[in-house]
Amino acid sequence: MLHIKIPEQEFYDEQREEFITVKAQTLTMEHSLISLSKWEAKWKKPYLSKEDKTKEEIFDYFKCMTVGPTPEDYVYRALSRENLEQIAEYIRDPMTATTIYEYEKPSSSRETVTSEIIYYWMIAQQIPTEYEKWHLNRLLTLIKVCAIKNNPNQKKMSRQAIAKQNRAINAARKKKYKTRG
Repeated sequence: MLHIKIPEQEFYDEQREEFITVKAQTLTMEHSLISLSKWEAKWKKPYLSKEDKTKEEIFDYFKCMTVGPTPEDYVYRALSRENLEQIAEYIRDPMTATTIYEYEKPSSSRETVTSEIIYYWMIAQQIPTEYEKWHLNRLLTLIKVCAIKNNPNQKKMSRQAIAKQNRAINAARKKKYKTRG
């Protein structure tokens, strides 16, 4: 869960032609399958697509992420740049220590991932629906782990693939720690 603190502030609403005071408050937000489902039900398009979203769609997703009573729209307009960065960082966070390495290049699947597809994956992997409240990235990782573990025909990595993976890991570490080896 993410807690966003919004300080008390006042701004002018040009549409209403009046000043609005936003009281200090804390928004509790979750980037979950439930949030995704709410947003897709309203906008009738996949949230996880690479298509750019409008400002209105982005702020509406923030409303869908809000746990508990949803405040007035102007509260979301009072989010600071720092708040928006916190939300973006929270959405990108993998929320897990699990790392899945692709041994082979993944097939270029053209399947559009929607909330219903994710629910299907959960059902197929026998993942309880209570997990729909998990952070979405963590849930997707769990689904991948279940798919890998349930696949009895798991290919073993060749020596060449292991060496390639190790080179990539070492290069990433060198870059991260700014060393030469």
